[in-house]
Amino acid sequence: MVSEDLVDALDRAELIRALAEGGVEGARALLRRRAEADTELKSRLERLRERLRRQASRKVAHQLEEYDRRVGDLRVLAERTDEDVARRIAELEERLRRSREIDWSRLPPSDLWGDLSSALLVPEASWNRPPAAPGLWARLRAAVARFVAWLKRLFSRPAPAPPPRKERTVPLAFLAGDGRTLGPSELGEALARLSGPERSELAGRVEGSIRAREKALEQEAEEKRRAAEEQRRQLEREREELRRRADGETDRTVRDAQDRRFERELKERGFVAERGGELAVTYGLVERFARLLLEETSRQLPGDVRLSLRGGASTGIYEKAKLRRPEEVARLDVPSSLLEARLAGSRHIDEGTSYVYREITAERVHVVVAFDRSGSMAEGGKLEAAKKALLALYVAVRRRYPDATIDVLSFDNTVSALDLVELWECRPGAFTNTAEALRAAHLLLQASRSGRRELFLITDGLPEAYTDDTGQVRSGQLDVAMERALERARELATVAPLRSAVILLKSDHPEYETAARAIARTLGGEMVVTEPTRLGIELLVRWAHGAEVEQRPALPPPPPAPAAPRARRKRVDRRMGG
Repeated sequence: MVSEDLVDALDRAELIRALAEGGVEGARALLRRRAEADTELKSRLERLRERLRRQASRKVAHQLEEYDRRVGDLRVLAERTDEDVARRIAELEERLRRSREIDWSRLPPSDLWGDLSSALLVPEASWNRPPAAPGLWARLRAAVARFVAWLKRLFSRPAPAPPPRKERTVPLAFLAGDGRTLGPSELGEALARLSGPERSELAGRVEGSIRAREKALEQEAEEKRRAAEEQRRQLEREREELRRRADGETDRTVRDAQDRRFERELKERGFVAERGGELAVTYGLVERFARLLLEETSRQLPGDVRLSLRGGASTGIYEKAKLRRPEEVARLDVPSSLLEARLAGSRHIDEGTSYVYREITAERVHVVVAFDRSGSMAEGGKLEAAKKALLALYVAVRRRYPDATIDVLSFDNTVSALDLVELWECRPGAFTNTAEALRAAHLLLQASRSGRRELFLITDGLPEAYTDDTGQVRSGQLDVAMERALERARELATVAPLRSAVILLKSDHPEYETAARAIARTLGGEMVVTEPTRLGIELLVRWAHGAEVEQRPALPPPPPAPAAPRARRKRVDRRMGG
């Protein structure tokens, strides 16, 4: 079955170089360039994009269905609300009809008691208003009537007194003023007391109350319908906006999904990893890139140097250890590698989980490389050339001596020890503190027990800074900085055995070469002047104990330094052309 992964369709060397030099964006650019020239990769990308488009379309369709469902729910709710309002209005109409048919001689139906009680308890009703005070004429008529009645009682035989007329003396609204409603007996008594006009008024008030409730119900229903309609319109607008945005963002979504897929493949193969919330190249990727750089540089080396980089005779002694070089795959320990991969949660064996049987060499080697990362190294691609040359040297040393100790030191005002990833990600700094770099190299090599100790110092200018006795970095005093550098070089020259080389990147300032030659003479090692593009070649030649690649007339040697041993001066005057 043919793999559909995008990484598998790219040339591995090109991908490693693109990742190392341009990061994930560089890998994406390589993928786009290769897709333009490779029809198979182009069709693979098209299949992936079509699959991603279908996934995006299903997601949008699901969201649109959700909007449609919500609109449907609103429609059903509106229909139920209309039905409920219609039912309640019908009930009120029926109640209104029955209120018009009330028989005032009997107690009305119980479902109308609430309406009648509410109407009877209206404070401004006529039967709840206190009687008006009688006027003067009414008082005179009442007095005459009482006098005539008295005369009748005085001169006539007494007649049986008529039954006392039940008069309403207290308004009904005041009777129910404590918050209670009228009970059935009270309601019947109140209705019996009402006169004809008052009963007509009561019927009108009951009808008006029911009509008011109908109107309030219809108004409430209308407000709910308007709210539901506005909500429906809002959902329709959101749905349309989603469709429009989805149509406009499909390509971007597909590109993002494709980039995420590509990044996932890179992470699965150990090329990149999350660091600080961003994707960064891994140690394994930088080591592979270093091997590519060594291969490219080796093509430009003399034949004897290339041969010496391959290694010596076999010792026949092996140990089980992690994979370091592709050539070691032939001695892969499959069971241990599979177990390590499973423990790491991976289905495949990769460089990080591979164990091999490595041959143990007899010679112990310790290499210290100190390179200048001051601000001037950013000019003319010097820092990039130094990093690539050091990566190639690292792989060459490991290939020849797998157990070698390699220390990479970068220096500007201060000195830092770097691994491969930190070396490749190194950025320009401040001034050149050569003395502190030599001091750090002295501490490392003095404590080493290796039989082969080597130092490579790469710089592009004069010592500009130094560290005083209090630990403070001082700059601006070039003579003091140079003297401190020579002092540290004399200390380092006491380490034995030691083979050293000072490599100066070519400059238009002759004083730079004079200073580099003085340091090399004090160390008792070689002095090389070269172009940044040839730095890797010269570095590998020096390490392989090869001859100079190019010769050019040497300048007259400077006056000998007082502390430099005479026996070592003959090696300092050798220079390499760039």
